[in-house]
Amino acid sequence: MHNIYDFGAATYVDELIAQIKNDAPKEIETVKSLYEAFDSSKMLQGQKYYWNESDIMEREIYTYSNGGKSVDKEATNEKVPSGMHKVLVDQKVAYLAGEPMSFGSRSDNQEQLELLETIIGEEWEDTLPELIKNASNKGVEWLHPFVNEDGEFDYMIAEAEQVIPIYDSNRRYKLTAAIRFYQYAEEHIKLEVWTDVDVTYYEMIEGEMYLDAERELNPAPHFTNAEGTEGKSWGKVPFIRFANNSEHLSDLHFNKAAIDAYEKLVSDAQNTLVDMQELIYALIGYEGESLAEFQKNLKRYKAVKLSPDEGSDLRTITAEVPTAAYQLQGETLRKNIITSGQGVDPSPDVIGDAPSGVALENLYSLLDMKASMLERKFTLALREFMFFIGVYCELARVGEFDYRDVTFTFNKMLLTNEAEIITMARDSQGIISDETILENHPWVRDVAQEKERLENQKASELDAYSTRFGSLEGEADAETNS
Repeated sequence: MHNIYDFGAATYVDELIAQIKNDAPKEIETVKSLYEAFDSSKMLQGQKYYWNESDIMEREIYTYSNGGKSVDKEATNEKVPSGMHKVLVDQKVAYLAGEPMSFGSRSDNQEQLELLETIIGEEWEDTLPELIKNASNKGVEWLHPFVNEDGEFDYMIAEAEQVIPIYDSNRRYKLTAAIRFYQYAEEHIKLEVWTDVDVTYYEMIEGEMYLDAERELNPAPHFTNAEGTEGKSWGKVPFIRFANNSEHLSDLHFNKAAIDAYEKLVSDAQNTLVDMQELIYALIGYEGESLAEFQKNLKRYKAVKLSPDEGSDLRTITAEVPTAAYQLQGETLRKNIITSGQGVDPSPDVIGDAPSGVALENLYSLLDMKASMLERKFTLALREFMFFIGVYCELARVGEFDYRDVTFTFNKMLLTNEAEIITMARDSQGIISDETILENHPWVRDVAQEKERLENQKASELDAYSTRFGSLEGEADAETNS
């Protein structure tokens, strides 16, 4: 937390702006160079495959004549995207965030957890799945905490393809600055350079970089106090990296080749099937003048005139599709996609009618391995997120918040054999505590709530018994008096 501006000291601000302007040529050129060198093509590729805009959609078929190559616009060119990348990413998102994340406290500080829930709101339940999906598609995604116009803590996803991170050259993972940019108008880009103390606004118009003319205070503090009279800083660059893995690679990186091969095979097979619907006619002894006349007569009269000479004939020629080879290769590639993509094969012959718990664990083993890498990186990012919430709580004086005390649990959504688990829970009564049984029962979502329901149920049953047969205490007193 830093107080970097005093809005009452106009002279200091003027001097600071003058200093920025004096150094502007050098700083502007640096920002421009970083912007022009930034390459987001790999990130966008993962997104395109998620949206079913894979490379097969760009395929063209060529013809060769006179030693040259040209696009054959008359050739059948079916383009069949598989959607396999989306299936694998959605599996991962549902597995990690299908159930809301649980926040805990190492010191069992319930007041702090209630404060956290109030600050992040229900929006977090929608933000987390988006972070997982985007990081899986791009390799990394960014979260930007800020204080909104009402003075409340807020946060937003900053698209990774629009954020240029700048790290300390000696400490790879220490973020020293971040450049966020976005399209403002045609040939007009807005850029924000965030450091640990302030933000400087730029704009690029028709390829030329300038300080943003619309900003009265530039650079500006991260946010101001409630009265708007004192600038404040987070003390860190307010961008949090949510990485997919240590290498910052997208999930597509590991199975793109298999997906491309599968989609090419399916599209080629579709081309063959489409072409087969058009019969090839072999004409022997045809008396017409042209093939166009033949097609016209066949369509209109359902007949054609042939020569009376011996051997005249009309035959159709069809091609045979190597169906078995297509199916075998297609299934091989599909399984390769699932394996290299570390997903779950949803085929009925793999899952079966009633798989055991061990079989389901094996089925989910690859997905769990992949998800665990993201979970580890996200836990580090969430700790950083808690830091910004702690700074806000201190500045806004809304309560004490120890960001190191908060724990995070991804409630992974795993298919289970409920009957098997319920049987084991029943057989465990008297061996382990009832609370442990409730925690592991597949139908229980909130253990405390379920315990309260059980207590209310027992009380209701006891009241009903007492109403019908009299209280147990009354029966005991009668036996004593007799």
